[in-house]
Amino acid sequence: MSHPRGEHAARHMSERAEAAEPRNAGTDVDGPRVPGWLRDLQSSVFTHPQFVLHGNVRDQHLWTPPRGPMQFLSLLDRLWYTLDASGYHHVLVADPVDGLRLHLPRAMPRPEREERLRAQQEVLRARYGIRAPQRELDLAALADRMRHVVHGPDPDRAEGAEGAEAQDGPDIRPPGIVDTPVALIIDYAGRLVTNPANLMENEQAFFTAAEKLAHQAMRFVWPDERARYNPLIWLVHNEQELPASFMSPSVPLRRIAVPVPQLDDRLTATTALLPLLPESAGLTGEQRAALARRFADSVQGLPLNSLPAIVELSRSGIPEVSSMEAAARSYRLGVRENPWGQHELRGRLRDAEETLNAAVLGQQQAVGRAVDILVRSVMGLSGAQASSVVRPRGVLFLAGPTGVGKTELAKAISQLVFGEADAYIRFDMSEFAAEHSADRLTGAPPGYVGYDAGGELTNAVRQSPFSLLLFDEIEKAAPRILDKFLQVLDDGRLTDGTGSTVHFSESIIVFTSNLGMQASDGPPLTPQTDRAELERRVEAEIRRHFVETLRRPELLNRLGDNIVVFGFIDEPTGARIFEQQLARVLARVRQQHAVDVRPSAAVRAALVREATSDTVLAYGGRGIGSFLESAFVNPLAHALFREGFPRGTVVEVTELGGSSGRRTLTLRRSGPPPQPDAGPTGSQGGGPLRAGLVKVRHRDQS
Repeated sequence: MSHPRGEHAARHMSERAEAAEPRNAGTDVDGPRVPGWLRDLQSSVFTHPQFVLHGNVRDQHLWTPPRGPMQFLSLLDRLWYTLDASGYHHVLVADPVDGLRLHLPRAMPRPEREERLRAQQEVLRARYGIRAPQRELDLAALADRMRHVVHGPDPDRAEGAEGAEAQDGPDIRPPGIVDTPVALIIDYAGRLVTNPANLMENEQAFFTAAEKLAHQAMRFVWPDERARYNPLIWLVHNEQELPASFMSPSVPLRRIAVPVPQLDDRLTATTALLPLLPESAGLTGEQRAALARRFADSVQGLPLNSLPAIVELSRSGIPEVSSMEAAARSYRLGVRENPWGQHELRGRLRDAEETLNAAVLGQQQAVGRAVDILVRSVMGLSGAQASSVVRPRGVLFLAGPTGVGKTELAKAISQLVFGEADAYIRFDMSEFAAEHSADRLTGAPPGYVGYDAGGELTNAVRQSPFSLLLFDEIEKAAPRILDKFLQVLDDGRLTDGTGSTVHFSESIIVFTSNLGMQASDGPPLTPQTDRAELERRVEAEIRRHFVETLRRPELLNRLGDNIVVFGFIDEPTGARIFEQQLARVLARVRQQHAVDVRPSAAVRAALVREATSDTVLAYGGRGIGSFLESAFVNPLAHALFREGFPRGTVVEVTELGGSSGRRTLTLRRSGPPPQPDAGPTGSQGGGPLRAGLVKVRHRDQS
């Protein structure tokens, strides 16, 4: 155990292992539960001379001895039991720090361990010319030891002599010497080189020798008359740590992924640790089993060696992590505060529909569906029917016409849940239309410039795990980028270019889309289109896009019923949006120029009438804003610039005009004349001209 908080729990797990110390550690029985990746290794020694084990190689692994309870072992110990059971009683380990050494499991009784070490050291010196341990081991020396192992024992080899080079030819050495098969594990293999994409001369020579050994390796006939290799086993976090030329398909090595613990293993481990959890005190057997299952579910995706640290965190006395789930979340994300568990949030959710409807006008039906999904997220029931419990807190796919409030709803949800509207992280997916732009999200792969910087998405979530992620206009993204969302939506995690895992289990993910608004079949969709017909056609186009165009029905399946269709803005809603936008314009003028602009009732009515026309409403709130800017803001800005009204002046807009694309308005100063010492805001002073009408003509560029 490496985590300092987990020392007590680690001792508990070790005591369980020591209590089950096997009396026959050298037995050729690996126990009843051999995981698939180890069975692959056992069977592949007949066909492959080298192996690359990658993935969860720094974790603890479960082993069931022939007699006794389950044990938690390091990967090296777990490999030893499997290799020993397969007949490889001599297991060498080499790494850049400790050099070359014989490996025996820690659980082996000390007298037997010392006796076996002495015997094996003598055999390796006599039969392979290998001296172990050997602390000083450079790449050339390691390559030499690899040759000794791969080429097999030689009864005529003098101690320390160089091994004879094998010649190309039959891959089975004549039978005779089969009593000392050896396996060599190269640990921390990724640390043997400084840069796998740019090898130094000695590194290039080393991996060339390793590749040549893979091609020249010979199988040895065992007493069972079956031929096996003396394998070389490379341990790395990910395959990219080794040179691409060595990992080429032409090299006869087998890649085996070591997976993160599955539910059965997690449940076994959590059951063993259950007595240390404060929550387990006084529980019945059925309740303890349920708690162990909850614990196992909460650590999905985490290594087994994190469990003792989580237990110690829950025993630390810190209120925020007193429960097992809170401790697991804190360990996973590195933060204690949980916005989802705040009582204030539940209070705000009681008025969520009213709050969101005030922020997004005219979309009561869409807001209602969004609130249902949001409440489900806050209660922690998103994806409760699925086996994975670390999915994102909530997923929304907002579709419909442009400018109707999809992005505004995402901002309002961010304000509601996290207390600030800018707590969301936005990605404009039109910037990710190229296939190669996928690397911007998760970071470039090893060997490419900037790979160690991580990705924009993974870095953002790592820094702010409690956030809303907004992917705007998702249909514009390249199909390869959409594949990344499969893992996010299903498992709530993503691995960046550096190999680090980022968790999305506390995030809200919002997609927006305009799919279905282009008339692919039937008449064009307009503000007069029936709401039911609009939903039907939009949902059908979304389905067609994912299934037929992208050929990714699995992504649509993961969205489920989280698709929310927005409707067009109707005239009353359009009028309200116009009044809000006009009020913001007039407030900005008062704030920056201290001039009070007041449109007359006739002017206001004319503006509203044009702003709520079908032509403008077809573009939603943005269309209204564009109209207001061209018909009112632009000529008003010219009037303020040219006339330079004094601060405190009250100005009335009395008339609108314009033809042939030219907008005009007429202003009347209706307030008291300014004080003599009050300076103008423009280039002219306060003269008689400003006491009357000011007519300004502005050309409409729209």
